Amino acid sequence: MSRKPPTRRSTTRRWSRSSPSPPAGRSTCWSRRRAETRRAARITTKTKEKRGRRIMKITRRLLLATTGLAVAGQAHAQTETGWPSRPITLVVPNPPGGGTDFAARLFQEALGQALGQPVVIENRSGGNGNVGILAAARAAPDGYTLLLQYSGYHGANTALMPDIGWDPNRDLAAVGMATIAPHVIFAGPGIPVSSLAELVGHIRENPGRVTYASAGTGSIQNIAGLQLAQRVGVPMLHVPYRGAAPALQDVVGGRVDIFITTPSSAMSLLQGGQLKALAVASEARLPALPDVPTTAEAGLPGYTVDAWFAVFAPAGTPPPVIEKVNAALRAATRNPKVQEVAAASGVVLRPLTAAEMDALARQDVETLTRVVREAGLRLE
Repeated sequence: MSRKPPTRRSTTRRWSRSSPSPPAGRSTCWSRRRAETRRAARITTKTKEKRGRRIMKITRRLLLATTGLAVAGQAHAQTETGWPSRPITLVVPNPPGGGTDFAARLFQEALGQALGQPVVIENRSGGNGNVGILAAARAAPDGYTLLLQYSGYHGANTALMPDIGWDPNRDLAAVGMATIAPHVIFAGPGIPVSSLAELVGHIRENPGRVTYASAGTGSIQNIAGLQLAQRVGVPMLHVPYRGAAPALQDVVGGRVDIFITTPSSAMSLLQGGQLKALAVASEARLPALPDVPTTAEAGLPGYTVDAWFAVFAPAGTPPPVIEKVNAALRAATRNPKVQEVAAASGVVLRPLTAAEMDALARQDVETLTRVVREAGLRLE
């Protein structure tokens, strides 16, 4: 039986897509096509990666925004419903011992009792009150930082300085009145007078030499001294201080002649015989000083001076919080201890709504700004 010879396998290699190299004669075309395919694949991959990253960024931003809104909404809801849940800071823009500090301490305990949380007084003086006022205005509007404001600072500071960093109508929200304090003309031991009539005569005999103290340029005491000099028709020398307390010290020490201020800050010195009360710049006598005549009774009718001390909050404080503080202020004015101390100190308790306090404050800003500009007062 004969065998068939073995079949020789062809030495020619067939080309396929998986082959490492193209068949002879096709290398240039194949290489170009393969490069284009790879480039297209890379572009597609990069596009997908960029698109994926973009989607992730958008998703992350939406998540953060949604979370932020949720947290803000929760905080706002807690502020309205759970406020207060911790102590409250009451900023006083004066050093201890003045009329503003007195008003704050008069209400401190009763206000804390009405709110159910302690009220902590923080004295931050300087810059004619601007240091403390600015700190309160820039605080978080959550009700945990309040300001015990003095009408002289509130109404006159924007006219006194070119840029104080805060606006009374824009950056602060009126909460309610604390006290109104008629002013008294006090004389120190360094001036030989014991009545308002004698003071007027002494001023006229010594033009430009009689000195009067104030809690700062543009303060109510400064304006009161200017108005007194205008009524008498003779100028006096103004000596400004950083607050009522240091001013009183120099009047008692005989370095300054007179000080027109609230009786609350001077009552102990008056009772100790270190000061003389010449007249009350009010339409009626004060129960705390029944023997001191009014300016009208003493021969200077129409000369009245008073100041208010009120609570303000940073602008943007939720209305329910403002209403709670206002209600607490009203409750404090009914506190027997507060009423007793106020009467003995010569201050008047006059509860006002937040809207009433806002209207009064805006009116005083307009009035005191005009007075300061007409007098040419300026602080740099």
